[in-house]
Amino acid sequence: MRYRKLGKTGYLVSEIGFGTWGIGGQWGDVQDDLSLAALHAAADAGVTFFDTADVYGDGRSERLLGTFLRERKGERLFVATKIGKQVPVDIANYTRANFRAWVDQCRERLGTDMLDLVQLHCLPTDVYYHPELFEFLEELKSEGALAHYGVSIVRIEEGLKAIEYPGIATIQVVYNIFRQRPAERLLEAANACDVGVIARVPLASGLLAGSMRPDTEFSAADHRAFNRQGEAFDVGETFSGVEFETGLAAVERLRPLVPPDTPMSQFALRWILMNQAVTTAIPGAKRPDQARANAAASDLLPLPRATMEALAEIYRSDIAPMVHQRW
Repeated sequence: MRYRKLGKTGYLVSEIGFGTWGIGGQWGDVQDDLSLAALHAAADAGVTFFDTADVYGDGRSERLLGTFLRERKGERLFVATKIGKQVPVDIANYTRANFRAWVDQCRERLGTDMLDLVQLHCLPTDVYYHPELFEFLEELKSEGALAHYGVSIVRIEEGLKAIEYPGIATIQVVYNIFRQRPAERLLEAANACDVGVIARVPLASGLLAGSMRPDTEFSAADHRAFNRQGEAFDVGETFSGVEFETGLAAVERLRPLVPPDTPMSQFALRWILMNQAVTTAIPGAKRPDQARANAAASDLLPLPRATMEALAEIYRSDIAPMVHQRW
């Protein structure tokens, strides 16, 4: 496992992290004992960065992480959580009192006095034009409730606005072979401001693992079954906003570029790590074998220039018309 500096936090974290959305139950049925085993397998493989949110399973992921942290007591593991999705989308709901309550709830579930990193969770664009909200976070930081704060964004423009605030330590954004726009401006701009970049949805909701087929079925509890048109939340979080059949066809075009004996999921994660402005990518895992396979992507050799150019062309021709200007 290799490690990169997480922006102005100063911490070195694993370049492959662990996203816990799935173990909260929104990617189909999960078993808590198996989820804990996956977390431990990741840590044993050198993963030190774990991302969660207060709404993942209505706190289920945070509670699991709290148990995991107690079982790994003494190890320096970095946990990032998110707040802001517990209430209807309305600027009036983002109050000092609510921020404090949400942070206190996260601390209780994770079993810690001070949160490593709190991120605003894909809140409306208008939030970034309300400096008082970032002042609330700064107050909580000065009180010792959290060590650092950042944002998880939907649109590139939100990230460019967010880094104007000097206290922003990190930006989390959808970035993968099927969502390449962040590399045009955002990643470089964040790096110039010493802001860490967390790449979420790195496998395009599993499309870039290469194992799905047109007849793949998803459980009713899985967002890949009920959010393909954005019925529940932003469609860009499901298959990165790419129409399922189009994504499958693009996967077949990139399959010949994957080296023999290399899982496509690792290849896709290595593509993300080719950009040095990215601090960590956060694939999810429900089982120990998945967690170990994700972590192993850090050991792959850099992708050849010809491969990177071929992947860029597949994106431009097959995927960009569907997603590039949307986010």
